Order: sequence, then structure tokens, then C-alpha cells
Amino acid sequence: MLSSSSTTVKNLLVKKRLCFLLKLVCYVSSVLIFCEFLIYYVVIFQCRWPEVKGGAHMSKKETSTSVLKAIILADTHLLGEIKGHWLDKLRREWQMERSFQTALRLLQPDIVFILGDVFDEGKWSLPQAWADDVRRFQKMFKFPVSTELVVVVGNHDIGFHYEMTTYKVNRFEKVFNFTSGKLITRRGINFVLVNSVAMEGDGCTLCRTTEAKLVALSHKLNCSQQKPNHSNKRCSDVEKLPASEPILLQHYPLYRKSDAECTGEDSASPEEKNIPFKEKYDVLSQEASQKLIWWFHPRLILSGHTHSACEVLHVGKIPEVSVPSFSWRNRNNPSFIMGSITPTDFSLQKCFLPYESRVFTIYCAAGALLVILILAHFQLLTPPFYFAQRLISKHKAV
Repeated sequence: MLSSSSTTVKNLLVKKRLCFLLKLVCYVSSVLIFCEFLIYYVVIFQCRWPEVKGGAHMSKKETSTSVLKAIILADTHLLGEIKGHWLDKLRREWQMERSFQTALRLLQPDIVFILGDVFDEGKWSLPQAWADDVRRFQKMFKFPVSTELVVVVGNHDIGFHYEMTTYKVNRFEKVFNFTSGKLITRRGINFVLVNSVAMEGDGCTLCRTTEAKLVALSHKLNCSQQKPNHSNKRCSDVEKLPASEPILLQHYPLYRKSDAECTGEDSASPEEKNIPFKEKYDVLSQEASQKLIWWFHPRLILSGHTHSACEVLHVGKIPEVSVPSFSWRNRNNPSFIMGSITPTDFSLQKCFLPYESRVFTIYCAAGALLVILILAHFQLLTPPFYFAQRLISKHKAV
């Protein structure tokens, strides 16, 4: 009889412990699923495509067919084998992959632009390391048939000007189908891709080739924007392109003294804002910047490189938006730009990703609660509670 009752008690204890263990597993799993998967849906779901000014006067059918929905991001800096710790790589790549795939699923853009520095060590990578980095990129940033991905080259992909070689440029172009001076036209909107690393202006072979392509493309675009009855012999044999003023896509920003005038929660920190920019390193040279403006008269310039957000006006009318880094390794609050673009107008809206500090806070709070639950289960919190109750009862007795 005693043996039977003790067996029953033991079975109850085992069941109770298994039930508690199952609850702990469910609790921990729920926290992990939320912080590593669901949080991206919660945050990105709040982002909305901006409306183009002229969109209010267009019918729904016209709006859906003429407005191009574009996502713009920059500086993913996929870690390589030299500087990348495996745990850091695992964490950062998971964050970027989940953010990108969630954005594609929820926002369904027509096109995605990545403004350079796709890789962190492309300037050093040997063939095998480069192939491995490309494979990881293609896994993280895979996209459906309905979306187009366009990648611009950055200094970490091929090196700064003094490190840039034809071999590095060619292998990047082969993977991403990128060439400087390439024109992409979608729904009557002209996008010009620029290899800003090759805008050194020192007459190097790659620099001369890049500038020659840009000049030729500039001539085509300028001829296409002239009125049909405008007589110009230089444009008589030129292929006509859509008359839309182009949008420049490049890695380096155009020349500005510093980020002192930049505002917003994702602009540079106060101590960094007043540090003067170095030409041909932090920004393009004044000469190269003037050339691009003279050649293309762009209606918008999109750039990366600084890892911080900034909006500036060039020659008093041409806006440039510096897109902050997409990697949590560079920022606590990464983001990307959502653009609704037509041949004559555009509207931009920023979409912030989960703050890493907030995710860390959730983990800390969940961990503290987990410790309390475990201590309470094993009745390790009981004595302090009894002690408090005795103090309260003595106080009442007095």
C-alpha cells in the first residue's frame, strides 16, 4: 500500500516537473520566435508607401501602372573570412535576411536598389572567399520574379581608387550585371548607375572609360529631353530615350563639407557631424560632383557610404538623399527608403527596422522573468516572502 502511494507521488512529481519544463520551453521558444522572426513583421507592417503628389489626380488604374515602387538600401557589408567572426556574421546576416525577406513579402516592391558596399572585404577577397560571399548574398537577398534587384558598386566591393583593379571591377560586374554609366529605364523613369570609385579624375584607365560612358549617356539623355521640333544636328542620329529627368544612383555622396546640416534620428552622432569630409574618400571631389550635375541635371541623387542619413540640396534645387546602412553592425537603427516614383515626380518615405537596443531589452526582461519563474517553482523565493509577511504582522501587532 505504502509502495503504491509512493510510486503515485513520484509519478505526480515527474509529471509536474515535465509540465514545468514544457512551459519553460514554450516560454523561451515564444520569446525567440518573436525577437528573431515576428518582430520584423510587426515593425515593417507599419511602413506605408508614400503617395506621389500627382497621384491624387490619377485614377487607380493609372496610378498602379505608372507609379514605380522602389526600395533603396545601402551598405550591407557582408562580413568576410578575414575580419568576420562567425557569430557576428551569423547574427548580422540573419537580421538582414529576415528584414529584406519580410519587406519583400509585406511591401511587394517593383524594384530594389542596393547602393554599394554589398561586401565588407570585396577589396581583399581571393576567388574562393569571393564566391562564398556571393553565395551568401544570393541566399539572403533572393527575390521573386515580380521584383528586380539592381546593385551599385562601392569601395568595399572593389577597393578605394588606389586598390581598384580591372579584375575586381569585372568580377563584380559579372555577378551583378553592373556597369558604370548604365541606364535602367522602367515605366518611363531613367536611372543612371555610377561607379563613384572611378570618379577620381586622375585619368586612370578605368576612370577614363567610366567618364566616357557617362558623357555618352548624358548626350543621349539631353537629346531625348529636347522638343521634337528642336533642330540640333548633334542629336539627329541619337537614340531617343524617355524624356524623364534621370535619377542618379551611386555609392559616394556628392561633395559636401560635413554632415553638420544633417538632421533626424538616424543622422550622424553630434560628435561626428562636424568632422570635415575628405574629398575622394568620404565624398566625391568638388570637380566630380560638378561634372555629374552638369552632365545629367538629375532630379534626385541617391547615395550611401556614410552609414548615416542626410538630405542636402545641390545648386539650390537638386535633392540628394544619403541612405543609412542596412546593417546592425553599423547602426542601432537601420532603415531603408521606400520610393514611389513616376516619370515626372517622386515621393520618399523611410522605413525603420527593429532597434537592436529594444530587442536586447526584450531579451533581458524575458530572462529576468524566466529566473523569477524558476526560483518561484523551486520555492526559493518563499523565505523572503515569509520574512516580509512576519515583518508586516509584527508591525500590525504593535
